[in-house]
Amino acid sequence: MTQHGETALVTGASSGLGEEYCRQLADRCTRIIAVARRLDRLEALGQELAGKAELVPVQADLATQEGVARTVEAMERHGPVDILVNNAGYSPYSTFAESVLDEQRGMIPLHCDATISLCHAALPAMLEKGRGTIINVSSVGSFVTGPTLTVYSGTKAFINYFSMSLRSEVKDRGIEIQVMCPGFVHTGLHAPMEKQGFDKGAFPELWMHAPEAVAASVEAIGTGQLFVIPGERNAAFSRHAVQALLDSLPGG
Repeated sequence: MTQHGETALVTGASSGLGEEYCRQLADRCTRIIAVARRLDRLEALGQELAGKAELVPVQADLATQEGVARTVEAMERHGPVDILVNNAGYSPYSTFAESVLDEQRGMIPLHCDATISLCHAALPAMLEKGRGTIINVSSVGSFVTGPTLTVYSGTKAFINYFSMSLRSEVKDRGIEIQVMCPGFVHTGLHAPMEKQGFDKGAFPELWMHAPEAVAASVEAIGTGQLFVIPGERNAAFSRHAVQALLDSLPGG
């Protein structure tokens, strides 16, 4: 249900899923705090959404403590936030031993620390009001292990379990926690991966476009649904991966 006057904060908002979250949340929010490293892209998005919602651009690198602090400051200045979307992320494409360690290590502060920091900053006002929505963007990759997914899958699995535990703490206080787990989505995320050898033509049946993936998430707001996995094939793939993990346990 649309709440007039809602404020959202979206990270990774300059492209891909984050940009699309801003577009779709503009139908229900009067203000969107959009966070990304590319200020020019945020400003262009603000012009696109003018007349629908006020977009507050925040240039910040959430892999750094400075970027997180700048985002929390913007939340305090332009909030309180009713909807928080932790979307910023990336994925290198190489085996762990052959990878650049800093690329692997960088996913930990971005996917994990920034997520918990912004949740911690947003929750007090949500709890005081007795309502609010937090969407933590994970991945179908959080259910899958395999080559090139070592740290990426680990950080996304962290988001899953953090979100599940957080939900158990706040669900009876009016706060909705959603874990958005997209599969392959046509976004700029994969451009650097293609340069490292990623075949974008693999698994064509699992690919989606950002608007339909985000729509599944936004439409689930208010339903209490914990995991949102856009696309039935992606959901089936995830269920199969989880079952394979259960079957590998002793006694399985």
